[in-house]
Amino acid sequence: MAKPKALIVRAPGTNCDIETAYAFELAGGESVRVHVNQLIENPGLADSFQILCFPGGFSYGDDIAAGRIAAVQWQTRLAEVVSMFQTQDRLVLGICNGFQIMMRLGIFFDSDEQTPPATLTWNTQGRFETRWVHLKPECDHCVFLRGIEKIYLPMAHAEGRLLIRDQQASKEIVDRKQIAVRYCTPDGLTRDEGLGFPTNPNGARWNIAGICDPSGRIFGLMPHPERFLDPTNHPSWTRQASLPKHGDGLKIFTNAVEYFA
Repeated sequence: MAKPKALIVRAPGTNCDIETAYAFELAGGESVRVHVNQLIENPGLADSFQILCFPGGFSYGDDIAAGRIAAVQWQTRLAEVVSMFQTQDRLVLGICNGFQIMMRLGIFFDSDEQTPPATLTWNTQGRFETRWVHLKPECDHCVFLRGIEKIYLPMAHAEGRLLIRDQQASKEIVDRKQIAVRYCTPDGLTRDEGLGFPTNPNGARWNIAGICDPSGRIFGLMPHPERFLDPTNHPSWTRQASLPKHGDGLKIFTNAVEYFA
């Protein structure tokens, strides 16, 4: 059986594409890094890929807002590619800046809505934050989170606070089971409010670290799974003798590859 292929799309300022491509390959897939301009020139390049990934970084320097310029490019030049991955049995993953791009694209929600149900904005503390965080999956249908009870990953962002528009939007997101993963304590405790900094590193509503679409095939999160693939990536790897063979982040990529097995 041919290996599932992951399309890693980079833009000026993207800086995690190599690590993300390696993660898919380590998980047993095949990955190809393509500049967004190449895809604009030839959108048909995407046809042979089962997975579309928006990696982390600072696309276009976040000059307007994180992910905004890249999202406009996709909306105006690559809408058919987005639609293909949305409507067919394919997967989409967005990590950090990639998640920001996906939120600006509106890929998680009904495109007919004039005002987005949710957005990503500046961290509560108003600055870039980088640290390791504990995460707990909140839904059982997200392809990327299958078999994961708790996960420990690094995060690094300034605009990762998820806000929900209003009470009606909150209800719809909950009803559609779109809350995919939340920040939690080391023992797995999470709740709607009250965890506080640094457990919730950005002040996100309901401690949300990532969401998915109702089908579970489209997933975005702020922390970086591609930065914890090996035990030596762990901040305590020289002091903690009981680390597993692989880093926690690898399972997310393995789930994506095995979906097509």
